[in-house]
Amino acid sequence: MVNLSLYTVRAMVILDGDGNRLVAKYYSRGPHMQSYKTVKEQKKFESELFSKTRKSSGEVILYDGHTVLFKYVNDAHFYLVGDPEENELLLSAVLNGLVEAISLLLKHSVDKRNLLDNLDMVVLALDEAVDDGIALETDPNVIASNVSKRGNDTMDVSLSGLNEQVLIDVYKQAKERFNLSMLK
Repeated sequence: MVNLSLYTVRAMVILDGDGNRLVAKYYSRGPHMQSYKTVKEQKKFESELFSKTRKSSGEVILYDGHTVLFKYVNDAHFYLVGDPEENELLLSAVLNGLVEAISLLLKHSVDKRNLLDNLDMVVLALDEAVDDGIALETDPNVIASNVSKRGNDTMDVSLSGLNEQVLIDVYKQAKERFNLSMLK
């Protein structure tokens, strides 16, 4: 009997052209990812995964008891790790949607430098596509749109908070000056 679960993704990893971690999110739900709890174990897994796939022409491998899908864009290596019995088409849709959304957000200039310069948008895109191991969205346009909205919302809130604080400070200064002038 097949064990049906919403928790389809075990890890999302983005490495640079040398196999160094740019972004990694591990989801600990389910029995399969319990072995990668420490950063040392995760980096070892990533290093071995990079060594295994860096010269591969395929897009899917079974590695260390996991289904791993990978995609290369310039000098960035995107990996999605799932359970061994997970549907590769679903995992592929998630990975392709995420990579295309990041490409849209970075104006089709996906490379190590742009990924690091826009790390906030990349992590938000990861969170929009996958939440705690559950695939939420595969449409790159929806992911990119949601990331853009979240970025604008936080900017608007911080600016309005800043404006309110400035007004409060100005009011306090004016009140103090008025009180000082009344005392003279």
